Amino acid sequence: MADRKEDDILSEKDEPESEDETYEVVDLTEYARRHQWWSMVFGNNSGPLAEKYSVTTQIAMGGVTGWCAGYLFQRVGKIAATAIGGGFLLLQIANHSGYVQVDWKKVEKDVNKAKKHLKRTKQAAPEINSFFEEATEFVKKNIVLSSGFVGGFLLGLAS
Repeated sequence: MADRKEDDILSEKDEPESEDETYEVVDLTEYARRHQWWSMVFGNNSGPLAEKYSVTTQIAMGGVTGWCAGYLFQRVGKIAATAIGGGFLLLQIANHSGYVQVDWKKVEKDVNKAKKHLKRTKQAAPEINSFFEEATEFVKKNIVLSSGFVGGFLLGLAS
């Protein structure tokens, strides 16, 4: 198979030998080294940011994006807190005025039921665990960018 040209391999249609189809695995790193157009389209480096940009550029990019995210988080958080607090205030006024009647025994029963359910399920969902693993891996690969983002995020929250 190594004797054939790779253009023949890419254009050739494989016929399934049985009910299960067989597929050929193509190593993209080797393919990119042999084809110049691949490098022109996707760049010479397709690895983490540490290989592409200098440390100061990474810190600046992380800081700017972090500041923007922190600033938006602050503004949206204030709006959400105001809306939730205003909703509770209106419910309390409606309750006090007699527009709304709260069945506190039913509320207590539902809260106790939810507590029992939470005690039974102490493990997180597998989707959450895989998300945290991916996020941790990204931070490890791009530590300079991530530290700039955290600093910018904190500055955005403060402004």
